[in-house]
Amino acid sequence: MPPRILAYSATAGFRHDSIEASIEALKAKETTLDVKFDFTEDKSKFTDENLSQYDAILFLNNSGIVLDDTGKAALQNYFNLGGNFLAIHCAADALRDSPFFGRQLGAYFDYHPEIQESVVDVLDKMHPSTVMLPNKWRLMDEMYNFESDPRAVGAKVLLTADESSYQDPQAKEKTLRHGSPHPIAWYQERGAGVESHGIAGRSWFTGLGHCIEIWSDDLFLGHVMGGIKWVLQSKTTKAFNANGNVGNAS
Repeated sequence: MPPRILAYSATAGFRHDSIEASIEALKAKETTLDVKFDFTEDKSKFTDENLSQYDAILFLNNSGIVLDDTGKAALQNYFNLGGNFLAIHCAADALRDSPFFGRQLGAYFDYHPEIQESVVDVLDKMHPSTVMLPNKWRLMDEMYNFESDPRAVGAKVLLTADESSYQDPQAKEKTLRHGSPHPIAWYQERGAGVESHGIAGRSWFTGLGHCIEIWSDDLFLGHVMGGIKWVLQSKTTKAFNANGNVGNAS
């Protein structure tokens, strides 16, 4: 049986009009990825029993407090059991009341300048989510600024924003706290949201993914698909480890 991923796109704040396009794009890649996506915006799906069948959970452009206390506890337990995590773009604006989620994510969103053509630099060309990208990737998207440096929780940065390639007037008035070079995508070999007694799965985040159009861009889709493939190779879930505590058993 293929690895199974719960893709959660609930919003309790700003809602991106690209969510529907992203769902359709991911559905179209199920066969290529050899995975099974379950798409939902129903927070009641976050229970220990239900999450136990997934090899990864994907937070897809969420915003606000999108889980109740029961759901947050189930998500924490899932991370403790070796579950893997992916997050895209505005997921960095979700569950700000849950420090474990912030650590698993790597950093919360701060603000962004106007959408404009920008350049992203590839720091790590060997990772499955960047191997297909040009060294300098020019694209139309939002360049997020973050409230903290994801490297502080052990994240390894994959992509950085070339701040000379776009205009960010607010930057002169703010203290930017995300470190340098400016992180846009990163991964954690061991997700920092796991508790001390837990088994850490992998975590992967990209700050890209705002526009409807980018969800039909082959380079961006390759970036996301590479992130999905990488987290699943953690071997902490049943898809690739018969002794895993969670996941879709073969």
